[in-house]
Amino acid sequence: MRVVAGRFKGHPLRSPRRTTRPTLDRVREAVFSMLGPLDGLAVLDLFAGSGALGIEALSRGAESAMFVDSDAAAVRAVRDNLDRTGAGEGRAVRSDALRFLRDAARRGEAWDLVFCDPPYRLAARLGEPLSRMLKPVLVPGARVVCESMHRQPLELDLPLERERRYGDTRIAVYRAPVEHASGEAA
Repeated sequence: MRVVAGRFKGHPLRSPRRTTRPTLDRVREAVFSMLGPLDGLAVLDLFAGSGALGIEALSRGAESAMFVDSDAAAVRAVRDNLDRTGAGEGRAVRSDALRFLRDAARRGEAWDLVFCDPPYRLAARLGEPLSRMLKPVLVPGARVVCESMHRQPLELDLPLERERRYGDTRIAVYRAPVEHASGEAA
């Protein structure tokens, strides 16, 4: 596994353990082609694993990235990968994703781009709680990229912008509503 493009292109990334399912390089490349320019964005990588998605975003111009995983080995791998690439704009924390989102909302934190790549076996039942917990931490117009198995998809209660399938993998890009000056969502 390596960084596909950008300023860290070619840097190898360490995976935390064999049971982690890193996003394949070709799928990551397709995801970032869908997203386009990321310059200046604040990124949240939930269920970070190795941190490959967030590090790829930093490599492609994102301003900052927060990596969240409940597994200590995953957080160590993310920190190691941040050190390997020199991505000083990244920070990794060990936390349950839903607890992290609740606490982030209380602190008033918000992100422009969120990656949600939970274990496939949990994805289908995370849709409702993630939808509820994500909304307060999304800036207007933010995108949320979900990776899941196409047979058990992670579906959010947000407008679906696009969806692609790569073998058994489903990539769905959701967009948070943009509020107009009148306070109405677009």
